[in-house]
Amino acid sequence: MSAPEDDRRNDAYAWIDATAPKLLAASRELVETGAAARISDEAVAQILTAAVRLYVAKSDGEERTFSPIFGERDSELTPTELLSAVSEMLRALHLGPVELALWYRRRPDEHIS
Repeated sequence: MSAPEDDRRNDAYAWIDATAPKLLAASRELVETGAAARISDEAVAQILTAAVRLYVAKSDGEERTFSPIFGERDSELTPTELLSAVSEMLRALHLGPVELALWYRRRPDEHIS
């Protein structure tokens, strides 16, 4: 959950919440206009690393899950985009689908029928 704005005024990390929507909008525009090359590989890797690290820290540390993808279903990411990124992240750490299958877990709020 987000803290009320007044509580975050002196928070050194509040800029992340303010910047995230701008980053998402800029990524949309860059992809739609074919200008993604304007952003360095290093910057993309740093952003992705930070996002993964924060997601895991929040979901494990707060013992809950939340959608790691903004928007509804494929409104922000296509399945191809997601799977391409996941495949490259696994490859970067010398992991494969077998390791992914071993770590796959059901969400605590997911009911098994």
